[in-house]
Amino acid sequence: MKVYHGSLEIVTNPEIRISDRTLDYGSGFYTTTDYAQARSWVERRKNDGVDTGYINVYEISKEAILVKKTLWFDSPSEEWVDFVHKNRTDRNFKHDFDFVYGPVANDKVYAAFALFEDGLINKQELIAELKTYVLVDQLLLHSSEALACLSYIEAIKIEL
Repeated sequence: MKVYHGSLEIVTNPEIRISDRTLDYGSGFYTTTDYAQARSWVERRKNDGVDTGYINVYEISKEAILVKKTLWFDSPSEEWVDFVHKNRTDRNFKHDFDFVYGPVANDKVYAAFALFEDGLINKQELIAELKTYVLVDQLLLHSSEALACLSYIEAIKIEL
C-alpha cells in the first residue's frame, strides 16, 4: 500500500525521531494512506514563513506490518482513547510496538479530546462523538525494523 509523509524536506531515508512533543502514538516516523492528510501536515507549516514542502511517497506491504509487533485500531475505541491519552499526557509512557495504525487525532479530534481530558465528557461520549467524524488514518513506524519495511518512491513538491 502507498503511504505518505508530509514534510518540509525530501525524506528518502526516514528516521525514528524522538520528539519532545506529546504525539498520538509516541515518537517515530508518521505516515498516512491519505494524500490530503499528508498535504495538510505540510500546509500547517505555511505560517512559519515556509513556501515549499514535500509529500514523500512510500510503499509498504500490509503483510509486513502485520508480521511485526503491531497495534492496530480500525476506529476510535476505548483502547485507542487510552493509548492516545497516555501518549499525550504521560511523558514517561513508552511502548514497544514496531507499528501503530489508527485514526489521526486532527484539530477537530483534539477539541473533543480536550473535553474528555477536562472531564467534561466521559470516554464513551468521546468515542460516540468521534464516530460521527470522517477520520483519516496514520501509521507510525516506531522501530528500525518497521523502517526497513518502507520503500521510498518519490517526493511531490508542494508550493504553499
